[in-house]
Amino acid sequence: MTGPTPVGAGFDALTGAGRGAPEGPSPEAPPPGIRTMGATAPSATTLVLVRHGEAVCNVSGVCGGPIGCTGLTDRGRAQVAVLADRLVATGELAGADALYASILPRAVETATILAPALAPMGEHGAAGAPPAIAQECGFCELHPGEADGLDWSAFSERFGNPDWDTDPGRAIAPGGESWTGFVRRVADTLDTVAARHPGELVVVACHAGVVEASLLAKTPVVDGLDGARMQLRTQHASLTTWEVDGDRWKLIGYNDGAHHLGTNGVGGSAEGVTASGRSWMSVGTGRRIG
Repeated sequence: MTGPTPVGAGFDALTGAGRGAPEGPSPEAPPPGIRTMGATAPSATTLVLVRHGEAVCNVSGVCGGPIGCTGLTDRGRAQVAVLADRLVATGELAGADALYASILPRAVETATILAPALAPMGEHGAAGAPPAIAQECGFCELHPGEADGLDWSAFSERFGNPDWDTDPGRAIAPGGESWTGFVRRVADTLDTVAARHPGELVVVACHAGVVEASLLAKTPVVDGLDGARMQLRTQHASLTTWEVDGDRWKLIGYNDGAHHLGTNGVGGSAEGVTASGRSWMSVGTGRRIG
């Protein structure tokens, strides 16, 4: 073979290299049946999950259900504000068709801070009206039942210490969910909301557990709906993006918290992690449910 290989003619094209990249479109493309990436269908829903900012219950060691959650810390509000500034600057989520939040105060407060950054852009950059916040209990963190509002020492004394890595079917406490029940509830909520908004951009202010449940339910993970946790480190005020077309879910991005890099004292999680996996800031935390 002589001469340069056309961009997109080799195995790079299997992942869509050259399509929309700075070098321009590929002159050749593999058949759809073996191509990993293709054009977004007009009917596809873009679903962006935003983990809330740092919450009072996160740092106080309290089980944060409807009773225990009292909203964001000052640092948590700053984290979400940094994300909102990024979204205003880039316009990447401008004109969102819908904005959801779980019913927990930390998620509602996150959605309230983000809402202006989701407004459509009018002439000369003037923003239109932001989307209204629709509260949806299906996007709540795992329902804690009788553990709600307890600190973790009191929780352990009363209910023991469930191990969801070995027994994901055990409920956290009477009246509460198990890990597997939680994942299935999130999966059903995701399906309902995606079907409600075909071809639209939907932003959801939610929780670390919801983000992880989405990955377990919507990617080919062994025993995803019934198995143990993935033990992910989802940053506060980070973005996880799905593209949904019918029953096909494509993960576009996970744990995007690049806006926090360089924001000293605001970092997106207890331990900020760069794309390489290397820690760039460390702040002590206690045990918590996101």
